[in-house]
Amino acid sequence: MQATAAADAGAIRADVAKTSALPAEETERLTRDIVAALKTVFDPEIPADIYELGLIYKVDIRDDRSVAVEMTLTTPNCPAAEELPTMVENAVASIPGVGKVDISIVWEPAWTPDRMSDEARLVLNMW
Repeated sequence: MQATAAADAGAIRADVAKTSALPAEETERLTRDIVAALKTVFDPEIPADIYELGLIYKVDIRDDRSVAVEMTLTTPNCPAAEELPTMVENAVASIPGVGKVDISIVWEPAWTPDRMSDEARLVLNMW
């Protein structure tokens, strides 16, 4: 089994599966720490973090403490396409207790500004 922090309309929300073999408090701590780590990663061209931009679609915390992240980019031609996944991997891997980190870039559903949180909209003055 695995715990999942799944994407909704906007940034990911902690939707933790109760059937995970990890203790609930450990899964909650890891989820909280992963979200905090993701909030430290910024697209070099946009003054908002990738979590609040809604670029993170799914985070799976597995029983062996490995983490799989599905993310997207604002556009397939994003100039930061090569560096952002590595930045996400490094941020998540730096969390104590996290094992192997796998990053997947996905294009469906396509990213739109509707995925941004209110915080990102405020930072980008997109009200």
